[in-house]
Amino acid sequence: MPSERLRKAGLLLTAAIPLLLVGCSDTLDPSSATSKPPEIFAQRPDFAGDDTREDCRDFNPNNNAYFGALHVHTSLSFDSWVFSNSNGPEDAYRYAKGESIVSGPANDPENPQVTLQLDRPLDFAAVTDHAESFAQISVCTDPKDPNYNNDVCLTMRGERWWADVLPDSMARLGRVFSMGGFGPMAVDDSDVCGDDKTCTAASLPVWLRTQKAAEAAYDRSSECSFSAIVGFEYSLSTKDTGNNMHRNVLFRNATVLNLPVASNLAKRPEQLWEYLDDACNSADNDCEVLAIPHNTNFSAGESYAPVYGGAKTLEEEKKIAALRIKTEPLFEIYQLKGDSECRNGMYGVGGAPDEFCDFEKIHPPKAEVEDCMDESGDKGLALTGCVSRRNFARYNLTEGLKEKERLGVNPFEFGIIAATDTHSSDGGNVDEQDVSSGLVMTNTPEKRLKGEVKLPGGVATLRQARFSPGGLAGIYAPQNTREDLFDAMRKREAFGTSGPRIQPRFFAGENLTADMCNDPEMISKAYKQGVPMGSNMSLPADSKNPTFLVSALADAGSANVPGVALQRIQIIKGWVDDKGTLQQKVYDVAGNPNNGASVDVNTCEPQGTGFQQLCAAWQDPEFDKEQSAVYYARVLENPSCRWSTYECNRLPEGDRPETCDNPAYPKTIQERAWTSPIWYYPEAKKS
Repeated sequence: MPSERLRKAGLLLTAAIPLLLVGCSDTLDPSSATSKPPEIFAQRPDFAGDDTREDCRDFNPNNNAYFGALHVHTSLSFDSWVFSNSNGPEDAYRYAKGESIVSGPANDPENPQVTLQLDRPLDFAAVTDHAESFAQISVCTDPKDPNYNNDVCLTMRGERWWADVLPDSMARLGRVFSMGGFGPMAVDDSDVCGDDKTCTAASLPVWLRTQKAAEAAYDRSSECSFSAIVGFEYSLSTKDTGNNMHRNVLFRNATVLNLPVASNLAKRPEQLWEYLDDACNSADNDCEVLAIPHNTNFSAGESYAPVYGGAKTLEEEKKIAALRIKTEPLFEIYQLKGDSECRNGMYGVGGAPDEFCDFEKIHPPKAEVEDCMDESGDKGLALTGCVSRRNFARYNLTEGLKEKERLGVNPFEFGIIAATDTHSSDGGNVDEQDVSSGLVMTNTPEKRLKGEVKLPGGVATLRQARFSPGGLAGIYAPQNTREDLFDAMRKREAFGTSGPRIQPRFFAGENLTADMCNDPEMISKAYKQGVPMGSNMSLPADSKNPTFLVSALADAGSANVPGVALQRIQIIKGWVDDKGTLQQKVYDVAGNPNNGASVDVNTCEPQGTGFQQLCAAWQDPEFDKEQSAVYYARVLENPSCRWSTYECNRLPEGDRPETCDNPAYPKTIQERAWTSPIWYYPEAKKS
């Protein structure tokens, strides 16, 4: 075996790991430009039914809580296909609706197949495959295509020399890297198809298949049992920084773009917003669309930096800021690659440490990491660069108050959802007791429990055991239809959970009172007398301080997976002090933080008491009518076993890897839900 080949194989793997962690990413220099991009417009495919439908039986003017998965990859994503996922969007929707699918490659003893089935079906889902890989999936998997045996396709299928040099699992990583190394994986990639026109034509059947799968899965009957939302992922990672800038793009109905906007076409997020706005949101048609940034914890602060590409004046900045919040009303706070709520000790952030900020961090919470301070860093995808406060929702929400002062527009006025980001077609597979094929398609406990691996030269770090099963998106809507779910997301009446189906409510207003917690008409009165999560609140000059009404229902669980009781509800406040420092404060407002609840890590049996329901009316003791502030609620369950503890307990003691006894990997977690915020702006500061 030639030593030079082994050296090259090592180099391939060094670069492959970060790409695997974040999915296929475009690596174009953002300053480059495509030669006359294809025209982007909205259209309704012939196979889509019209939007007339029966009224839903469960229509509720005070809104129902619906749970779903808005970030799901299938075999139409290269980084899913290369690991032998054969389940397409049709299978992903079947799984979301409660049917079983088989995951994993056939005849591979190192990666055995498993049968997957949700314990409880989801209410909605969106398949969001990488737009950047549509063309090569089409070309490189079709032996009849004239470009089937080009260099890109041979690499994608593993028909290269390293297929014989490296173990299969390592060779797959090399293939992921090599696809990135060939340049943009997008619809006009001439390395795949020969020319832009051919590549565009090749991508269309894949995009149409995505739409057809959603249309077939959508329940238009009065049962309204399932909503399938059409979507794709825009997977930008610029070559000069190597940071995650990905967005999931979701449509309100079957009228969608004729072509997904990939990152070779929109070189910066601002360009994506412009394409979506021109073709849909501001166009005279039936197309409406939104985008949801994700994995800001891999962005080294770049994804939410308060910069406005190309703007030369304050008015131009204001225009871009307004376009951003119009297009991106939500923030994905949690998924299998970790939590993006907050991190203790960040530069420019005041206030006491928050113990619950240590939850599921891809960078170990006690690790010494370089702080990006007020700048954006690089190497975010490789997890080797600096970490920024702008990686996290809490500080972006607070920084948005600063931008509101400066621009008159808050570009970071976003709501909250969570997701799985599965690459196994199993959206919503969030059970800590059985992670199955989750955690980036590692079908054995030994692979899932691998600890931190630093690659040569410090190029990247693999943290497999720090992955989680991911979370769920929660939406409050009057009924389970595409349009109602979309409208609720646009209004930011949404929430995220780390997996359990906790139902949090959050309102604010002058006339909300504590006795409403015992009122069977609490929700209807709260809507009439206050504003719900996702809203702005302003008060007349002669008004009293507002009251925040917050409640939560515990996840009742199922026959196979019992629910865990709630421990407490917290309200988190963010504001900017006179020195420009981002301030934060956490208040316990309901429940009992000292209830003594715990879990036996040897058996994972819960111990102690908790609550099935919590409610409180709370006033901010430091409320200042002259100071802008942002508030959101966090609901915490009693402690339970982390997925890695379940995995370790099932292994014979002598077969357990070092992560099973490494204190850097927690044995317990407190699952949670996060509400979308409520913003307060003084009257004089309203734009």
